[in-house]
Amino acid sequence: MSKNVKPLRIAGVGYCVPDTVITNDDLTKLYETSDEWIYTRTGIKERRVVSGNESAVDLGVKAAENALNKSGFKAEDIDCVIVAASAPPQLYPALACDIQTRLGIPNYVPSFDLTAACTGLIYSLQVARGLIGSGLYKNILIVAADNNSRLVDWKDRGTSILFGDGAGAMVVTEAEDGVDDIMSLDVRADGSIGQYISLNMAGENCPLVEPCDVVDSKVHMAGRDVYKFVVSTLPNYVDKAIELAGLKAEDINYLIPHQANQRIIEALQQRLQYSDEKVISNIKYYGNTSAASIPIALVEGVEKGKIKLGSTAILCGFGAGMTWGAAVVRLREGIC
Repeated sequence: MSKNVKPLRIAGVGYCVPDTVITNDDLTKLYETSDEWIYTRTGIKERRVVSGNESAVDLGVKAAENALNKSGFKAEDIDCVIVAASAPPQLYPALACDIQTRLGIPNYVPSFDLTAACTGLIYSLQVARGLIGSGLYKNILIVAADNNSRLVDWKDRGTSILFGDGAGAMVVTEAEDGVDDIMSLDVRADGSIGQYISLNMAGENCPLVEPCDVVDSKVHMAGRDVYKFVVSTLPNYVDKAIELAGLKAEDINYLIPHQANQRIIEALQQRLQYSDEKVISNIKYYGNTSAASIPIALVEGVEKGKIKLGSTAILCGFGAGMTWGAAVVRLREGIC
């Protein structure tokens, strides 16, 4: 990792989830299952889903507005927009361009989508870190937003029980006090195991001159393989991120992991030997909200008194690709 020319400050964090709640009992009407069966295997009791014409952009805009309000910046202060989306509802225009317009960010500001699945928030932080560190941009808006409920097969018990919809956002800026809030950050990928989690595009590989049916475009996941990979791989990178920050495990106040599955979170906790008070989990009420899960867990943790600002946390995640990463961050007072 190269040293930043300019340090980065996390200025504000926000989130938004839809109002509609789908409980485990609701899912028993779709296929043979039970609240106990789902909760035992996932730690999930309910999840939020969009309804009507509500979209990932709608959620992203609200999350961004909340982050901007906390940051003290206005839309016109933003000079770059990055949106992390696992499977955007449109290939183009980019969701970032739609969010730019909806927020009233100047219409010349570069805005682009980044695809790193559930690791998208951490990947976006790495990109923003480089852009700010190089001096190209000063105030960057990061948004993670997904409508997972429209990508799962609601007849597939293996995947539909896991996902929920939501958005999270961060405003990051040059740290004028010289204190870098990103104490360390490491992101990785291994395409050789990309088949563990996949989502085909509708119409993929259709011949140009022959009629074809739309291919299956729903989420596929090899759950056991994902579990084994994460539990064997991610703890090492958490330890590495702490070492790169020049800290020890006891210096970390909170672990805020991607909210994929409570069993995975508990396995990480056990491997890292962290106390319950250190590990932030809200998957019980939201399910897996993809890249948005970390900022949602962070802000809600502060709101519920589980996280005290003025502390140090490690953010870690993994997703399709396979991608993964970890960041040690300072949580300044007032960011959410």
